[in-house]
Amino acid sequence: MTISMSSASAPIFVSTLRALTKCIGKARAHAEAKKFDPEVFVTVRLAPDMLPFKAQVLIACDSAKGCVARLSGVEAPVYEDNESTLAELEARIAKTIAFIESVPAAKLNGTEEKSISVPRRGFDPMQFTGESYLTTFALPNFFFHATTAYALLRHNGVDVGKADFLGGGK
Repeated sequence: MTISMSSASAPIFVSTLRALTKCIGKARAHAEAKKFDPEVFVTVRLAPDMLPFKAQVLIACDSAKGCVARLSGVEAPVYEDNESTLAELEARIAKTIAFIESVPAAKLNGTEEKSISVPRRGFDPMQFTGESYLTTFALPNFFFHATTAYALLRHNGVDVGKADFLGGGK
């Protein structure tokens, strides 16, 4: 039996985004226990030249919704990218999950050979088949940003571990 494009995409995105929401909740609880403003997490960075936590969450969401939209042929929702609080980031994740879950598996399945074009600012678009787009670009990009968001929280003292990232934490 082969793996389907729907099972290799949507549930993976949703599971990781739900785990990220739980990590944000742990960040809020950590800040409250330590008596500091939890919104400081929105702008934390590992290095001065990297994108902050907020951007990592936004890009993870955009990567997931963009992948599902491109593969399925469904129009992706457009978000304003104006989130500035943890609650707004959680709402962004929830909207992204709702979009992904609204796309029927049948629209994703059978897209292995579909031509996918990904625009890039100042460069020619990247060209893929559906399967290569999912496996060599969309999933790695999504996990890069989701992992970086997790690492930013962990680096800043939030008690999250591998089980939290994988969705099995308390």
